[in-house]
Amino acid sequence: MKQDGDLDGLVRRRIRGLRTARGWSLDDLAARCYLSPSTLSRIETGHRRISLDQLTAIARALETTLDHLVESVTDDDVVIRPQRDEARGMTIWTLSREPGPHGMTVAKMRLTKPPPRDPAELKVHPGRDWFTVLSGAVVLLLGERTIVVEAGQAAEFSTMVPHAFGAHDGPAEILTILEHDGQRTHLRPSP
Repeated sequence: MKQDGDLDGLVRRRIRGLRTARGWSLDDLAARCYLSPSTLSRIETGHRRISLDQLTAIARALETTLDHLVESVTDDDVVIRPQRDEARGMTIWTLSREPGPHGMTVAKMRLTKPPPRDPAELKVHPGRDWFTVLSGAVVLLLGERTIVVEAGQAAEFSTMVPHAFGAHDGPAEILTILEHDGQRTHLRPSP
């Protein structure tokens, strides 16, 4: 963003985009945020300045936050860079920048090492983990069981069972959905 004018235009486009994505007319949004349709029209087209109280009412009606309406966009907001953890043999792409519903995080992982075999290194945390294998195969240690999950297969399990996962006979890539405690356990860098 070069100037405040660029941000102002972006906010106006976001308001219109969110409204139309919901299939709402100006009248529909006006009824929800207690502004007149003509005021909303002038706000969206740039013919009226947006006051903070109007922006707050519009954000609430659109079920979003002020932060989401006014955040600037840079290349850093678009490009997801990998985080390498050589000690654990993982490369992680956190695909969801903000926690999703119920604190869920989506990540792609490239695994190059097998899971730890020492039972003391198996993790336990509240919740459930899900992953699908995109390529290769993954060894899932789940309690005393050893399960091989191959490309095209998925696994879902209670994380209250001691568990770990890693590559099986070569590198593997997975797409995973982790709850809050799983994200802290599996995506944090090794000490």
